Amino acid sequence: MTSVTVAAVDLGASGGRVMAGQAGAEGVALHEVYRFPNEPVAVGGTLYWDILRLYAEVRHGLAAAARRFTLAGLGIDSWGVDFGLLDATGALLGNPVHYRDARTTGVPARVHATVPADELYAATGIQQLRFNTIYQLAATPMLAHAARLLLIPDLLAYWLTGQIGAEVTNASTTSLLEVRAQAWATELIEKTGLPRGIFPPLRRPGEIIGPVTEPNGLGSPLPVIAVASHDTASAVATVPAAGADFAYISSGTWSLAGMELDAPVLTAASRAANFTNETGVDGTIRYLRNLTGLWLLQQCLRCWPGSSLDDLLAGAARVPRLRFVIDPDDPVFVPPGDMPARIAAWLAGRGEAVPAGPAETVRCILDSLALAYRRAIAEVQSLSGRHADVVHIVGGGARNEPLCQLTADATGLPVIAGPAEATALGNVLVQARALGAAPGDLAGMRALIRATQPLRSYSPAGDRAAWASAAARL
Repeated sequence: MTSVTVAAVDLGASGGRVMAGQAGAEGVALHEVYRFPNEPVAVGGTLYWDILRLYAEVRHGLAAAARRFTLAGLGIDSWGVDFGLLDATGALLGNPVHYRDARTTGVPARVHATVPADELYAATGIQQLRFNTIYQLAATPMLAHAARLLLIPDLLAYWLTGQIGAEVTNASTTSLLEVRAQAWATELIEKTGLPRGIFPPLRRPGEIIGPVTEPNGLGSPLPVIAVASHDTASAVATVPAAGADFAYISSGTWSLAGMELDAPVLTAASRAANFTNETGVDGTIRYLRNLTGLWLLQQCLRCWPGSSLDDLLAGAARVPRLRFVIDPDDPVFVPPGDMPARIAAWLAGRGEAVPAGPAETVRCILDSLALAYRRAIAEVQSLSGRHADVVHIVGGGARNEPLCQLTADATGLPVIAGPAEATALGNVLVQARALGAAPGDLAGMRALIRATQPLRSYSPAGDRAAWASAAARL
């Protein structure tokens, strides 16, 4: 295999970056070229993504990468569920709305009056979240004028190449993809009253979308390659597992905790537990629960200007564990805002002690996230009938040493943390595989990660009974 260098565009809910990745038989290495913020904009009571600025930042980052490296391709991944609508001329019908916007309040009940929740789950296998694409579409007044729906990575790829399509791992987050057939759920779409024609042809990770039509500093026409464009799908592809008996937590703004399966779990118990069946690389199923993750900590840091995360974590380590625990997935914590005050109000409203300051608030967040992981990892094993010998933490949360140790303590399982840059690595490896420069299967890709990326292990310690008692308080 010949080594190649590709550009990975990785868009998160709070920021984006363009990475150059060099991949081949000897390993994979990343170079951050350009980083930029991703700040939503509130206008007229609606929260939007500033998509044109994001596109401009992506183009700027790609041009910077092309000046430093000879690129063989580029791929784009992002968060799921959000989309842009195009009219018949291909023009964008307004800025995409942010998934944290309140427009879908009450909409799921309206949709379920036509398509019952159990029927929707049986077809799509997707966890019910009020911001799922199906509910956003039902709340979209511009739908009557739309000719095409493009999820965020597909919209940017369209502007780069002129080619329309929907990459399947991201399409699987919409609650509009038939999980068994891996095709648009046309009967469900019709029953919901959504226009069938807006849903574009599906793509699989590794397909060549087309060349960039306006190179503008990128050199020769660069192929845009469909990667696992849902960022979690890219991240899970790099879980450095040596066997099948593992659970994972993709830890970032959100935490996605689950297992990799060959087939979806569509039981009534799975739906009641709010587990989701999303598509992964090579037709695998990411069977997981979406959990509130480092969002809580990110929002707190906004309220404590000048505070150092390292200092806060050090201070939290001196606070006795499990004094303050919340349900991090309570809807009250979903919108942006004064998170320390919300945490205090949540506890006070239940007659619990309230954190006295930032260190105790951070300790509350870390303990509460570990408890949420404990529950999710136990439930995913029970619901899937599979056993996990180890928990892999990938993504930015792999750098949070206290949280990794608490996760081992809470679950009673060894934790392997890393790679921290899982999403970008997955993006790069799928591109490299398409170009013949990386292993052809997931096992080979994961072996390459194990051999070349720094990983850290944590063994469970502490009082298991204390974790059980804290869980019972919730």
